[in-house]
Amino acid sequence: MSETAYLFIHVSRIGDSLFATPAMRALAAHDPGAVIDILGHPKRCAVFEGLPFIRRVGGVTPATAWLRGRLGTKPYDWAIVYGYDRPLLSLGLRVARRCVAFRQPDPAINQRLTTLVEPPAYQSEHAIHQLSRLPEALGVTTRSERIAFVTTPAERAHSAARLGAFLDASPLIGIQPCSFPTKPYRDWPMAHFIGLCQRILDQWPQARFVIFGGPDDRHRTAPLTDALGDRAMNLAGVLTLRQSGAVMPHLDLYLGVDTGLTHMMSALDTPMVLFYHCISPPELTGPLQHPACHFLTLDPRGRPCNEAIGLGEITIDQALVAITRILAPFTGSAPRLRNEKRA
Repeated sequence: MSETAYLFIHVSRIGDSLFATPAMRALAAHDPGAVIDILGHPKRCAVFEGLPFIRRVGGVTPATAWLRGRLGTKPYDWAIVYGYDRPLLSLGLRVARRCVAFRQPDPAINQRLTTLVEPPAYQSEHAIHQLSRLPEALGVTTRSERIAFVTTPAERAHSAARLGAFLDASPLIGIQPCSFPTKPYRDWPMAHFIGLCQRILDQWPQARFVIFGGPDDRHRTAPLTDALGDRAMNLAGVLTLRQSGAVMPHLDLYLGVDTGLTHMMSALDTPMVLFYHCISPPELTGPLQHPACHFLTLDPRGRPCNEAIGLGEITIDQALVAITRILAPFTGSAPRLRNEKRA
């Protein structure tokens, strides 16, 4: 059995980090005796923790990469390096005997790489398929395209304690209403979320809502919290990334825009209704092979797709159609539909 040692270097945002997990899992299945380590962004590498096919997770940035691998040893057989940051490529070349990466703009780096992979054209394929190209150059086939993310029993116990009486809600609905502050075109208007939740409560008055987001989203989600009152729990800025992930198995439905937490949620089988802009449609970044994912994608209606077209053109009625199909089994006395498979 192989004892090959691999190092993935993937310093990116939450979603892009998670998009690489199918390729990592495929490599582990291809080479069962291998050890696989990961270096990711220090603020996001926590998404890799606990994955059964990963031995060790660490943080690195282009600014700190020069500190590593200076002892002259090469503990890895292969470094698989994503992106185009020269310091990260140089780190991979220092710590591994062989290195695979996409073709770089620097010919000197290309000459030192063992295996060069031609990068696909911009927005020509799904991000998971693109990131799978590097292991594929080593003979690895990525069969499962589901994102991998797991939580610990302690994290799940913490989330249950945090939810308290909300655990008894039927249905319990999670909402991630905000994307990156720098990409407001990805946001469905907060007024639409408020109207949608009120329409849900008209049909399912026993429903309760859990609102997610980062510290910067606390004030942005306040109108939604205020409108829903004690029927909502606002956890934006309260939980860590992994603690937010541990809440998700408790949900019966997830409503979210295109952002990192949505990609984390897609590792579960919980039904999802997702809002996507035509600039970055689900064909490029949406969950793959998910059993219950419904996309609401902005249709530019013959216009050039750009940031000036707001996601608010997706109506509350359109969202409610998908949600009604999912929540149809729930009544005031219906048993909870959650199961262990979702965790």
